[in-house]
Order: sequence, then structure tokens, then C-alpha cells
Amino acid sequence: MSHAGHGCTHPHHHVHDAEAYVVAVKAACAARGLRLTPIREQVLGLIARSGKPVKAYDLLERMQSEVGANAPPTVYRALDFLLANGFIHKLASINAFVACHHPSVRHTVPFLICDVCHNAIELEDESVARDLDAKAQALGFSPRAQVLEVHGVCRDCAAAAEKNAG
Repeated sequence: MSHAGHGCTHPHHHVHDAEAYVVAVKAACAARGLRLTPIREQVLGLIARSGKPVKAYDLLERMQSEVGANAPPTVYRALDFLLANGFIHKLASINAFVACHHPSVRHTVPFLICDVCHNAIELEDESVARDLDAKAQALGFSPRAQVLEVHGVCRDCAAAAEKNAG
């Protein structure tokens, strides 16, 4: 399933309903024969409800208040599962996690990360990933993974800064 021309670049376009998102991931797990344990589901829900990238230590803190001292290893195992199966993305430059806009489709996408409000926009253009792979392969390089994160200022923050400056 391709979504290259989808054009959804608002950070809250898809994951605006955390519960519906968790249901979509449950369906994807069932279709792939994967097990979404209660802890995995809880971590997924926390990420989806956050509305912006969430750091592991914030997840740990929230989980410790809910499940006690056993939270750290279970949270990291849940994150590993969710990452490995494409249900969340890790933003390496800020060491944070975001819900994937298309949990039923495994894909690599670049992110636009606002340095002011910290929202991350999943740029839905598969041609960027394909172009990077093709250029790497043309140089004899065999890519295994891609992380493309572009930092800057989003439209809303730029408009707010312009308004405050004027």
C-alpha cells in the first residue's frame, strides 16, 4: 500500500484519536500474528496520547506510577517490539518516540522536527527514502536502515514568532 502522494503533513492528522490508533495497531498485530501484550498496549497508548514526541524516561515515569518498579525493563521491551514492527518511530536526534501515522504499513519516512514546539511531522513521501536508497546503491553501499530528521521551525511557530516580533 503506497501513501507517497498522501500529503498529510499536519502533525496531528492521523493520530488524533489515541484509542482508534491502538485499535488499528491491534488489528495489524492480529493480521501479522503478533501479540500486543497489555504492557505493549499501555506504552503504545501513552505515545499516541502524548500528541508529540515522548522521551523514554517520560514513559518510564508514567509507567512507574501505574505498574510500579518493574516498569523500566518492560517499557524498553515494549518499545523494542513497537519499533521492530513499525508501530512507532524513534527520532534519534531528540531520543524520543512518536506513533506511526500508518501502523498497518511498514515504511521509512523522513521527519520534520520543530525546534520550538517539538512537534514532529511525518513527511509522507516515499520517494525521498527510495532516492536515498538508489543513490547509496549506486555508490555500492547496501543500506539497512534510514533515519532522516530535518530540524527547523514549523509554520505555526514561525507565524507566532513573526507576530511577536511585529
